[in-house]
Amino acid sequence: MSDNGTGDKAKGVGNKAKGAVKDAVGNLTNNKKMQAEGKKDKVKGEVQDTKGEIKNKSNE
Repeated sequence: MSDNGTGDKAKGVGNKAKGAVKDAVGNLTNNKKMQAEGKKDKVKGEVQDTKGEIKNKSNE
């Protein structure tokens, strides 16, 4: 069974969205810890998305 990267891309989208919300709420409430968590989640999402792209390209 080949992994086409769709799962990684879906996780990436979820983490980027979660991170954007945390970053925005942290910014609005001046909660630096929540902002940092949001930025970390967004980076994690980018990495997962890239991983999914690489898998998709390798399966072409």
